[in-house]
Amino acid sequence: MAMLWDLFVTFLTIGSTAFGGGYAVMPLITRYVVEERQWITIVELADVTSISQMTPGPIILNSATFVGVKMAGFMGGVVATLGSVLPSFILILILGYYFFKHSDLAFIQAILSGLRPAIVGLILIASLALIQTSLFNGAWPGMEGSSFNLVAILTFIVGILISSKTKIDTLGIVTIGGLIGLASYFIL
Repeated sequence: MAMLWDLFVTFLTIGSTAFGGGYAVMPLITRYVVEERQWITIVELADVTSISQMTPGPIILNSATFVGVKMAGFMGGVVATLGSVLPSFILILILGYYFFKHSDLAFIQAILSGLRPAIVGLILIASLALIQTSLFNGAWPGMEGSSFNLVAILTFIVGILISSKTKIDTLGIVTIGGLIGLASYFIL
């Protein structure tokens, strides 16, 4: 029962402070779930992030469900997921009402113009952590313990090229990445 409560409170905290959605939540998940509680490793978080690209829903929802199930089974998944979505649900009801009623007010536009670049910064931090884990085996080039994961770097480049040059959607790009990883397993 204590674990269920801890899961709920942890993901309620993340959900209450994770502004920006998407990858902007990654630094909070990293801090609370990976570093402080050590429920999953940074590699497992990178795996959850990859899997989240193939499933519907926001990354916080998928992460909460994954961590909850890992730590306390089915009920852990339910409790962590509820904790993660409850703050957004309540906040969007309140903000949605006021935003649509007063969206033309200058101070609301000023708040939004300040939030956007802050969210970009959070996404950049999360992206750098994922790059470090996925492409360089956890340490930046030149640091002790660093090594290049050539297949991962090539897959990364292929993903960027496909994304920028074609109309293949996210699921298609993730599938191609998975196939490249599978092929490298059998070839290398």
